[in-house]
Amino acid sequence: MNYLKFILGNLNNTDVGLLIMRITFGGLMYLNHGHGKLLGGVDRWYGLGGALTNMIGLDFLRTFFGFMASLSESIFSLFIVAGLLTRIASSLLGFTMVIASLRHIFKGDFPEMAILYLIFCVLMLVAGPGKYSVDSLYLKKFTS
Repeated sequence: MNYLKFILGNLNNTDVGLLIMRITFGGLMYLNHGHGKLLGGVDRWYGLGGALTNMIGLDFLRTFFGFMASLSESIFSLFIVAGLLTRIASSLLGFTMVIASLRHIFKGDFPEMAILYLIFCVLMLVAGPGKYSVDSLYLKKFTS
């Protein structure tokens, strides 16, 4: 019975919920999307960058934008897990998810996962990382 009381007694703990969401979404983004893209190298980054450069017409920046997308889905998703510079990392990942969503829409697909990750990024922008984060420990004056 104590277990039930423990679980039900913590239903209003927003910081634990934010921690669980950061670990889940950030970890899944890194493992399922970011790790392989970051280690894919220049050829992979060139292909990824086409998602944005085909829309805006700056083909000479294709590798750069692909590398930035790889960084946002790998390193910055790990920042989100740790709660380090969470709002900045969420902004960059969110922008990447907007581009991924548009790419899927233009191809005639429904961008379900990109939209879910985008909603998560918006949540992190609005709510912040919570008190169980590096931001909360070291950057209190900037995150309040």
